[in-house]
Order: sequence, then structure tokens, then C-alpha cells
Amino acid sequence: MKSQQELLSSTNFCVIVPTYNNPKTLKKVLDSILNFTSDVIIVNDGSTDSTSEILKQYSQLTQIHHPKNLGKGRALRNGFRKAMELNFEYAITIDSDGQHFASDIPVFLEEIQNEPNSLLIGSRNMTQENVPKKSSFGNKFSNFWFKFETGIKLDDTQSGFRLYPLRLLPKRFYTNKFEFEIEVIVRAAWKGIVVKNIPIQILYDPAERVSHFRPFQDFTRISILNTILVTNALLYIKPRDFFRRAKKKGFKKFFLEDILESSDSNFKKSAAIALGIFIGLSPFWGFQTILLFSLAALFRLNKVIAFLTSNVSFPPFIPFIIYGSLKIGSFFVSTDAPLVLDSSITLDDIQKNATQYIVGSLILATVSALSVGLISYLLLTAFSKNRTE
Repeated sequence: MKSQQELLSSTNFCVIVPTYNNPKTLKKVLDSILNFTSDVIIVNDGSTDSTSEILKQYSQLTQIHHPKNLGKGRALRNGFRKAMELNFEYAITIDSDGQHFASDIPVFLEEIQNEPNSLLIGSRNMTQENVPKKSSFGNKFSNFWFKFETGIKLDDTQSGFRLYPLRLLPKRFYTNKFEFEIEVIVRAAWKGIVVKNIPIQILYDPAERVSHFRPFQDFTRISILNTILVTNALLYIKPRDFFRRAKKKGFKKFFLEDILESSDSNFKKSAAIALGIFIGLSPFWGFQTILLFSLAALFRLNKVIAFLTSNVSFPPFIPFIIYGSLKIGSFFVSTDAPLVLDSSITLDDIQKNATQYIVGSLILATVSALSVGLISYLLLTAFSKNRTE
């Protein structure tokens, strides 16, 4: 194991300190960092207090001054850009509000030796005294959506004490405020970068700490961002990762090992099949993938099985599904004229019988899902017995 001095000298890193109106704690934070490194980039994000005067005492450090407040995300992005211009490999970010301990810097460096090129997030003890309840709630909210979007479970996704592998991060970002720290870790995980927590110390001093988090505005921005990320994850990232895993292993081997031989019970496998059939035949066109993955996550069902079987609505089958739905619906909803599955059927015919189609498709989806689910359960049970004999 390397000594602290060896870690500091052998790792190509800098520390980025974004700051906005934190004059009570800024000097203390900078002085504590200088005990470990002089490679510091300070981003003054348009402070309107005595921050500029304080920073004159640190003219030996790299400084970026925004003429007006642009947001923490923009401050970090500009800090990253400067760090890459200076050829640093890693950047550790520390908030200037005094809640972090610079003495934890070696903890990050030691971990990055064990797992190079990972993105490390300091995990705070959110149950300790003086931690605001809104901070604890916001962190749990963020943790939930991060897991939904990436499949990775973290205890703290909002800590500003982090280590970033600069050259591996996405080239472009779309957010500038507090929500940037969510965007960057989600999109890093989507790129295949290891994102993990490491334990750190935390100090919440109500007398000195100044938070610039605006509950309504920033929570709204975060909610909008999560909506976009969830939609992207469901429509692109999860299907992409599924096909990548299948292609890498070989579709036959992937099906046998990852699906049929998964740790799920036969009941849960058949339930996933039934869910896929129901969603595939249901009238929720345009929302099927989102519903599928949301319900699969809610009921803890195999998403791969559900996704595969939802493709029962494969384009060549769609006319038959629509006609079958209309036909079944006609037994429950009166229509002006019977529909015939030939070249004479038009979109206008279907629109005029929308209620008939919706009722029929829900009945068809329910009956088909229950039937296929039951048959699947019987076949899987029989298959399992044959394998054990």
C-alpha cells in the first residue's frame, strides 16, 4: 500500500472548488486543500460578496471568474475544461461551504489506485445531527431515480465531494445548475464508467454553512431532467444494453443462461412473459416500452423476458392484432357495420370504432397474457423437472 505522500505525488489530479457567496468558509476550505496539493482550480461563479477579495490571497492558484452567476453545473464544466487544458487525468471536486474534509482526498486517491478510471462519489452519513431533512429526502429521491436509470445502487448521489476521470466523461452536457451533478453520473454510467460511493466525513454547521439550493426551482429542474433520463433509459439505453449483452455472449447462449437459467422462480418468469404479452397487445401505442419497464421494475420481474415477449406486436402481426381486437370488442360494443380484414379496411374505420378497439384489445391482452403465462409456467416447470432428473 502506498503512503499518503506517494499517492499524492503519483496521481495526476487537481482539485476543483466551485464557489458562490461562501465567504465564511472559503478560506478555511482552500487552506485545508493546500495541505495536500497546490494544483487547485477555483471557479468563482459570479459571487457578489467578498469572495473576490479573499481570492486575491491565492493568486498562485488557477482561478476562473464568471462575471455573473451561471450555476454550479456551468462552474464545474468550466473547471473540467481548464483541468483538461492543464493535462490532469483526474479532478476532485469539493464544495466551498465547509461540509467536506480535505483530509479525505487521500481516500479518493487510494480507491482510484484499486479501480482506475472510475467515478467516485463521497458517501455522507445523512442520519447524523444537523443534516437538514430536505437534504436527506432529496438524496433518497435522487438515489431512487439513479438506480432506475442505471441499475446501480448508491447510498449518496448528491454529494459534491467527487473524483472524476476527466478524459472519459461525455464531451457535451445539457444542464448548468445543481442538476448537472445528476446528469454527469447517469451519463457516465451509461458510457460504462464505474460509478461508486466511498465513505467520507461530513460537517453540517448551521452557523457557517450557506446553501444556495432553491427547493422549488431546483427540484423542478431535477424532476424534468429525471423525466428525460428515464425516457432515454427506457427507450434507448436499456434495449441497447440488452442487445449488446446478447450479441457479446451469443443469442442462444444468452437466452439459455441469462433468461431460462436466471435466479427467478418459474412463477416470476411466467409472470414476466405474461406482462410482456399484455403490454404487447394492449392499446398503449407509443408508451408500451415505458410501461413495460416501469411495471417490470415495480413487480421485480425479469425485464429481458418481458421485453422479448412484448414483441408479439411485431409489425407483420399488427393488422391481425388490430382486427382481432375489433372483432372481440364488437361482442361488447355495438358497431354500425362489421369489419372485414381485407384491403378495404381503412384507418378511418378503426378511428370510428376506437371504443370497440380499446375494449377488445384489453380483453385480448388479458386473456392472451393469462393463457400464455399459464402455459409458460407449465412448460418451465416440466423443463426444470427434466433437468433435475
